[in-house]
Parts: sequence; C-alpha cells; structure tokens
Amino acid sequence: MEPSNDVALDIIITNVVSVFRTRCHLNLRTIGLEGSNVIYKPEMGKVLMKLRKPRITASIWSSGKIICTGATSEEEAKLGARRLARCLQKIGFKVRFSDFKVVNVLAVCSLPFQIRLIEFTKNNRPIASYEPELHPAATYRIKNLRSTVQVFSTGNITVTGKPLTAFAQYHFTTVIWVYLECTANTMTVEEPLDTMPVCNIY
Repeated sequence: MEPSNDVALDIIITNVVSVFRTRCHLNLRTIGLEGSNVIYKPEMGKVLMKLRKPRITASIWSSGKIICTGATSEEEAKLGARRLARCLQKIGFKVRFSDFKVVNVLAVCSLPFQIRLIEFTKNNRPIASYEPELHPAATYRIKNLRSTVQVFSTGNITVTGKPLTAFAQYHFTTVIWVYLECTANTMTVEEPLDTMPVCNIY
C-alpha cells in the first residue's frame, strides 16, 4: 500500500468519565429500594444507577459524590449527570448539582497499517515503553498533557487522559507522525509527510 499525503483518520470517543457532587447525604438503601435501574452494593458502599438516554452508568456514594461513565461526549456526560441528579431529587433528596467536571476521556482509532513496536519504542525512549510479556501494546506518555497513548502492532490506538475533546486530535496527529517512521512491512514511508494527518472526531 502506498502512503498518501492526504491521511484521514476517524477518531471515536468511546467513554467520557465525569464526576459531580450532590451537596447532601444520600441514603444508599433508600436509593436501592425506591430508585429505578439501580443495583445496591452494600459490601462496596455504593449504588449503581443506569440511564437509558443518554446511556450512562453512575456510581453513587453516601457522601454525595457521583462518578458517571459511558458518555461519548462532554455534553452528553453533563446531560446525563443532570438527569441523575433529577432522579435523586424525585426520590426525596435535596440534591444541588455542583462541582461537575470531566476527569478522563477514552478515544480509539485504527491506522491503515501495522506498527513495528520494538523499533518504535527504541526510537522514542524514555517516553515510550514496550513490555510484551506484560501487555501487547506499547505505551507512549506525554507528561505535559497527562495523557497516555496505547498502540498495538495491528495499528489500533487508544488514548486516555486530558478531559478535553481537542486532546484526542492533538495526540493522534502528533503520535501518528512519529509512527509513520516505524510502520511494518505492509506500509513503508521513505519520506516524512508534508502535512499532519487529518483527524475526524466522533
């Protein structure tokens, strides 16, 4: 396959993790008895509550801290968090939606070529590491953005970290630029690309 200067990649955000507080004590047993789509886990000191739209799962603690997972955008995460707060209000708690923030984002992408992980790691130490006996992916860390990139030899990439949608595009365009020099035999790159790959975020 011949490399092209017009590289377009589809980045899919698969999980946005957010947290907020209710500013009131929550009786977990009451939520377990009166709430909808809930699972009470007394041994873990929390209740799981699920929403269908948006599709979000919340971990609820008696302190009023709630962690939401499953959203695919920051807007969806905030909408789901507000709906969860409303559900708790309907049960009878004096919930005040506060301190909402996105704490982590997971994005994935598939490259149209394979990667020589050993060669890639050697060329990018110490920020890159590869321990095949522990994990099949090479790890590429960018400390200034507190994010981690996992790259597999198949060309699949996952990025976790900074809670901004724009972080995904930054990482993929930056790291893929490096990867293009370390591709497997299915694709060879003799000269660097003139432009950064175009990334579409979904």
